[in-house]
Amino acid sequence: MTRRSLWIFVLALAGLPAVQSSLRADTTDTAPVKSAVLAGNVAYLRAGQVGKNLADEIRAAQGALAVSNKIAGTVLDLRFAGGDDLDSARATADWFAAEKMPLAILVNGQTRGAAVALAADLRDKRAGLVLGSTPEPDASAGANLPPLQPDIIVAVALDDERDFQQNPYGPPPQNDPHPAAAEKNDFLPFVDHTTEADLVRAKIKDGDQDENSAPQLAPQLQVIRDPVLARAVDLIKGLAVVRASRA
Repeated sequence: MTRRSLWIFVLALAGLPAVQSSLRADTTDTAPVKSAVLAGNVAYLRAGQVGKNLADEIRAAQGALAVSNKIAGTVLDLRFAGGDDLDSARATADWFAAEKMPLAILVNGQTRGAAVALAADLRDKRAGLVLGSTPEPDASAGANLPPLQPDIIVAVALDDERDFQQNPYGPPPQNDPHPAAAEKNDFLPFVDHTTEADLVRAKIKDGDQDENSAPQLAPQLQVIRDPVLARAVDLIKGLAVVRASRA
């Protein structure tokens, strides 16, 4: 399978109808790079600003996560991100392209300037796929940047996205006009909703275990409620499976 065929295959699997909801103006988040491991093996990096040292900050954050985790791929969250350092954007894109790991880039209507340039450069280099909602026109980076249309559109109200960035496991939006959109389009189950207690009851019913024995219950996995992030994590896991099968 050629590299181009692989991208077409992944896009076909991850394809999602455009889900539109109202977007309001908001301010740019200028927080430094934040990092975490999601779903056991997906690196999550959130940049609030594309500044001079972003490539080094990204490299350090990813390296720290990889010390104790086998990373399958990365989600780069550029929602609400801005900046005007186009050289830094190019350096960051070059680093990700050289890594050759599955990458999903998140954007929204408030992604600005060099952050838009970074997302576009990553896609041009075929280093990753862009998910989210279309950034509004902006020339804050000092250059005429072409419009960036995400590969997979998942538009969410800005207030909800702000809340999800603080807690991606929080409750779904109260006024979500498309509550089942993400569920019915998932090509990988994000989590098995069968509980350990359900399995134990099934074993007892089949006579495999004495109901008086004390089962070892595993902790419940949390489910990501952020529609854009959940889609990105599923995408990374899907790409990891494809890469493994090719190897």
